[in-house]
This record gives sequence, C-alpha cells and structure tokens, in this order.
Amino acid sequence: MVVEEEAPVQIEDEAEIDIVDAVAGEGGKKKRKKKKKPAAGATGEDCDDNLPENVGSGPQAEKPASGDVDGDGEGGEGAEAKKKRRKKKGGGGAGLAAQDNSELRRVGDWPELPGKQTTPPTVPIGKLYPTRDFPKGQEQEYVGSNSYRKGNAEKAATEKIMESDYQDIRRAAECHRQVRRFAQSYIRPGMTMIDICQKLEAKTLELIEKDGLNCGWGFPTGCSLNHVAAHYTPNYGDKIVLTHDDVCKLDFGVQVNGRIIDSAFTIAFNPKYDNLIASTQDGTNTGLKEAGIDARFSEIGAAIQETIESYEVEIDGKTYPVKPIRNLNGHSIGAYQIHAGKSVPIVKNNDSTKMEEGEMYAIETFASTGKGHVIEDLECSHYMKIFDAEKVPLRLKSAKDLLRSIDQHFSTLAFCRRWLDDAGCTRHIMALKNLVDNELVQPYPPLCDVRGSFTSQMEHTILLRPTCKEIVSRGDDY
Repeated sequence: MVVEEEAPVQIEDEAEIDIVDAVAGEGGKKKRKKKKKPAAGATGEDCDDNLPENVGSGPQAEKPASGDVDGDGEGGEGAEAKKKRRKKKGGGGAGLAAQDNSELRRVGDWPELPGKQTTPPTVPIGKLYPTRDFPKGQEQEYVGSNSYRKGNAEKAATEKIMESDYQDIRRAAECHRQVRRFAQSYIRPGMTMIDICQKLEAKTLELIEKDGLNCGWGFPTGCSLNHVAAHYTPNYGDKIVLTHDDVCKLDFGVQVNGRIIDSAFTIAFNPKYDNLIASTQDGTNTGLKEAGIDARFSEIGAAIQETIESYEVEIDGKTYPVKPIRNLNGHSIGAYQIHAGKSVPIVKNNDSTKMEEGEMYAIETFASTGKGHVIEDLECSHYMKIFDAEKVPLRLKSAKDLLRSIDQHFSTLAFCRRWLDDAGCTRHIMALKNLVDNELVQPYPPLCDVRGSFTSQMEHTILLRPTCKEIVSRGDDY
C-alpha cells in the first residue's frame, strides 16, 4: 500500500510501499547446508556470494519424511508405494479437492478443481498449463464513454500484442490463488507467525518454479496483527503466536518477469470481527467497480470512504464506527516496481488524476476501529532498494557486499531481513543501515493505529486492458 502524509492530496513517495505490502526465493526445493541463525540483535556484515541461485529459501516448511507418509518401510510394498507417490507428484493428481473455509471468518469456500493438480498443490503452475493458456481473472466491461471498447477490433488487436505479458500476469495470479488456498487450509491459532510465513513462501516458490529474478516472490509476506495494519513480517527470533482473537492481514505477492500480483485478505476466527472485515471487502469491491480507464482518483476514494463508513462493529459489548485508514492507499504497479508512481486514495480528496489504458493497479482498502490513521512503529523488517536511486560511492566493504547481494537476489523488488539471512547475509544490520543512510535502500517499518484497535484489509490486482478491466487475482475465496 501507499502511505500518505496528513495533507489530503500530497503523497510522500519514499513512504510508499505495499510490500507489505519482494522476492527472491524462500522454501526452494534445492537442498542446502543448514546454517546457524544470528542471535537476536547481532551486528556485523557477512554475505556469502557463492550461494546457489535459489537462495532465500530459509528453513524448509515442515514435510513428512518420504518413508513415513503412510508408515511404509524401505522395502517390499512400502518401497513400491513410495514410487507410486513420486510418480503421482510428478505427473499430477486428480485435481484440487473442494475446501471448506468455514473456520475463517468471511472467506469463501473453494470448489473442487479437476485437473492434474494434487491436494495439497505440488504441481507447478507452468506444468498445469504447458501451452500458457493460464486462467483469466474476472472480466468487467467498461461503462459510459468507454463502453465501445468491447468488440472493438483495434483494441482487440492491441491486446494481442500484449498477450505474452498478460499470460505472465495470469500465471502469477493463478499461483497466488493456489498458494492462498493452501494457506487457508493450515493457518490456525497456535501457529507462530514465522511458521505461517515460511510455509506460504516455500509453497510460492514451489508452484511458481522460482528462477532467479525471472519469477518468484513479489514482496515479503505481510501478516500484520490487530492494530498493526501493514508491513509486519517476523524477523528471525520473533516468537509471536497467532491466537483465536487476533485479526491478521495476510498480504503476499508473486511475480513472473517482473509482473507482480499484489493481493491480500483478512484472517480472523472470532465472529465479532465480521463487520470490520466486511467493510474492507465491500470497500475494495466498490473501488474495483469504480476503477477503469479515465476514472478519477478523487471519485474512487470518495466512493470507498462512503462504503467503509457505512459500517459499525460491536466488539466485547462496545460499538465502534468503522473508519477508512486515510493515509493508506492503493497504487499503480510497474515491472519490478510495486509502486509505479500513482496512488489510489480510499478517502475523498482533490486528486483529479485519471487511470489510463494498459495500467495495472492494486486496489486495496484498510479499515480501523481506532483513529483511522497509521504511524511507523515497532521493529522494521521490510526494505526495498530505491527504484531510481543514483549511484553512491560506498566506503564500507560490508555495505558494498550487501548491495551486491540485494542486486543479485532482489533487485528493485522488496525484501525482508529473514531473506537476507537466508541469502547468506547473516550479519547485515550495520551494512543495511549504511545503505539506508546513503539513500540506496528504503526501510518500511510496521504501520500502526492506536494500540487496542483492530484493522482489516482487502486487496486485488486489476489490469486495465484495452477492451475490458480484468481483476486478475479474483478467486472464490474473496
């Protein structure tokens, strides 16, 4: 999301980041030697430049040992069964089984999806669609003066030119859908936030078939809790555990050839938060409805604000008006650039900027029972190399080494400190601070409303094609 200063129109670029709201490869399939994690607060700067391309994988998500899945032994029928299981994984399964999400508040169920995918998903998206005919998102026609675009031969010809880019976007979107479907099956109270993130991140790399900077993560997994609206992901050593009464905003990205899918939803288990979650679901769908070629940002923001403010929520006997978080916004998305310069407000302002043909946006809304305004607070985990940063002569060798590692594994995609550790930069704090001080890297601390408040989020990526708008990240869940 984009963070906006108090002034209603002016947006401070360096505060923009949706990284929540990044991107090399976590949970990769290549085996690596285990390394010791740094002690909390360790300083110094060590980067290993001789790591395999698939760095950033971190500790693997927990998997049953191949010989223990069904309690089979190493020989006879057990060995034969294991061979069959391996064959099934490589060649595909009977499809994704229907998934009941009733334990999660206001998250839709997934229907059965026939095909070669397994349950849980293990077949990479590219292998499911070898001819690159990836599923389209939800298409919506333009209205008013742009209604002519549907069926227009010239606009259809323009789309054919962009077909390769569209397929990259749809591949990333299908990966996002299947990964979050998987995440919704296992995220439950009692899990640590690190376990939640690493299991999701490993599955992302597995299904997208991580290939350096060509495809992988879009940005770090945001899992902000309660009054924290965005930009929290656990650093190593974080012991926070998800509870039944938490409100978690799960925001993660997938990219193919720099085309980033940015989508988020709210996880809660207690029904008392239903109206808070509904406000951002309704608010984001309102924004998606209003978005389109020639749509003005000010009008989109006004419609979203009216929608969110129509809600109130009763929590533990007290009724709260639901407020849009006025200094958080949606944003345009460019190639390898999570914020491409335009910000979509979620409250009314005087910005007369219009959306244009061919642009891609993250339409996201945030709501709060607090002040409806966030500030930077808590330990920082999110960082990103500044997209148009000028070259700066660095004096510290450790800073030079770290910058080289960032360029190699993340480039201008956002990253988190866990991923630096996994990339071999296990003592990076001072070097990272030096890069920040030299305005080469931007930190993005957690964004928090007042303590004791609760916040919710919903987000989709929308593509403004010449003939129609396509909500590429839409799924049966939200």
